[in-house]
Amino acid sequence: MSGVQDEALGSATASSGYTQRLARLEKAGIRRLLPTQAPYRWNLRRLRLGRVLDVGCGLGRNLLNCGPDSVGVDHNAHSVAMCRERGLTAYTPEELAEAPECGPGSFDSLLCAHVLEHMDEDLAQSVLEQYLPLVKPGGSVVLITPQEAGYRTDATHVRFVGFEELDRHAQKAGIAVARTYSFPFPRAVGGVFPYNEFVLVGRVAG
Repeated sequence: MSGVQDEALGSATASSGYTQRLARLEKAGIRRLLPTQAPYRWNLRRLRLGRVLDVGCGLGRNLLNCGPDSVGVDHNAHSVAMCRERGLTAYTPEELAEAPECGPGSFDSLLCAHVLEHMDEDLAQSVLEQYLPLVKPGGSVVLITPQEAGYRTDATHVRFVGFEELDRHAQKAGIAVARTYSFPFPRAVGGVFPYNEFVLVGRVAG
C-alpha cells in the first residue's frame, strides 16, 4: 500500500508505534500461556494455498503459517523489518514492485487478513485490484475480517466488513466466491469473542 494509499491511510497503521502495539498484543494476556494461534494456523493450512501473497502482512503472524516461499507486503516499513527479523520474506509495496520473483501470476493465492476494515470501501477495492494480477489464473483468494467484538478492539478500524461487504468486494474484483464462513466459532459468538472472524474463500477468474 503505497503512494495515495499511504496518504489515505495516514499514519495510523504506518507508524513504528503501530508495529510496537502489534508486538505487545502478541504477548498479551492468555496468548502468553496458550497456543491461541493453533486454530487459525490449522484453518490456513487446510486451505492448501501454496505460495501465498499476504497483503497487509503486519508482523507476519499469518505469513508464518504459509508456505516457505510465501511473501508478505505491508505499507508499514517497521512491520516489514520485523518480518525479516523473523526470517520471513516481506516487502514494502515499492520493493515488491521491483522483486523479480513477484511478477504477474507468480503466486498461487492471495491472503488479505484483517486489512480491509482499516480502509474505506474504495481504497480497499483498489488494494485488492492492485495485487490480484500477481495471482495466477484460477488461484485462491482468502479475505478475513473481524466480527463485532474484534472490530471494537482497534481504534484504527474505520469500517465494519461483514459477509455482505466481503462478497461485494469479491464481485467487483472478479473473484468467484466458493464459500463464506465464521471461524473459529459460529456467527452468533462474534459479538462477544474478539477473535471470531468472517472468512471468504474464492478463486481468481481463469
